[in-house]
Amino acid sequence: MNYLAYHERKVRGTFDFPIEYHYVDRAHPRYQMPFHWHMEHELILVRSGSFTLSLDSGTHTLSAGDSALIPDGVIHGGVPHDCVYECVVFDFARFVQENAIGRGALGVLLAEAAQHAQHFTRDSEPCRLVSALFVAMARETTGYEFITTGLMWQLMGLLVGHEVASPHAPERGQEKRAEQMKCALRRIRREYAEPLTLDDLASEADMAPKYFCRVFRQITGRTPIEYLNYYRVECAGERLRTTDEPITDIALSCGFNDLSYFTKTFRKFKGVSARQYRIARE
Repeated sequence: MNYLAYHERKVRGTFDFPIEYHYVDRAHPRYQMPFHWHMEHELILVRSGSFTLSLDSGTHTLSAGDSALIPDGVIHGGVPHDCVYECVVFDFARFVQENAIGRGALGVLLAEAAQHAQHFTRDSEPCRLVSALFVAMARETTGYEFITTGLMWQLMGLLVGHEVASPHAPERGQEKRAEQMKCALRRIRREYAEPLTLDDLASEADMAPKYFCRVFRQITGRTPIEYLNYYRVECAGERLRTTDEPITDIALSCGFNDLSYFTKTFRKFKGVSARQYRIARE
C-alpha cells in the first residue's frame, strides 16, 4: 500500500460507519506524519513516548495518554519521539447528517465546535472518552459500532459546551495562507520526483519567495527545500519497507539524482542508512 499517496479526499471507513482506525508504531511505513490535510476530522491518541503535532495554527507536544482533535481541511503533520500512537479518521458531516440534532440549530453549534483543533490532556474528561473510543475501535467486539458512536456523541457534547464557554475568533488572513500552503504541498506531493525549486513552490502558492519561505517555515517548521527533501526521504523509506527495488532505483525515482547526496540526506532524516532501514523491516 502506498500510504504517502493517500489523497485528502480519500473516503474513510464505510458508508454506514464512516470511521477508520490506524495503529502506528516504528515499524509502520508511515511512522512519520508528513504535512497533509483531508476532508475528514482526525483524532490522535499517544499511547507511549511523545508526539510533536504541528498545525497551521501552532505546535503541540502530546505526551503519553494525551489526544488531539484535528478538524477537516486543517494542514497538519507530526514527528513521533519513540512513540506509539493511534489515529481515528471520521467523516463528521456524514456522521451527523441523518440525525435530528445534526439538522437542527444545535447541529450548527456542533459543527462550529468541531472546527477548532483541540488538545486533550490525559486526565481530562474528553481524553477519557477518546481513549475508550480507541479501545472500542481496536478490539472490534460485537456491538463496537454502537459504543464508538455513543462515545463520539459524548465527545461532541463536551466540545459544544467548550465552544459556548470560550468561542474562538479566527485570525484574519490565516485561512488564505493555509490555502496557499496547500497549493505548495500539493505540488510537492504530486511532483516530488521532479527538480522543484524554491521559485516553483513560491509561484504555486502565489507568493514572493522570501515571504513564502517565512510562512512555510511557520507552518511546517522547515524551509521549503528542506521539507521537499524530507518528503522525498519519506517516500523512499516507504518503498524500502514495502518493496525489494534496488536502493539506487528508489533514490533516482524519488528525486535524488546524486546517490551520495541521497545517502547523506536519508541518514540525516532517518538516523540510519537506507540499507539499515530496509533490514529493520525484517
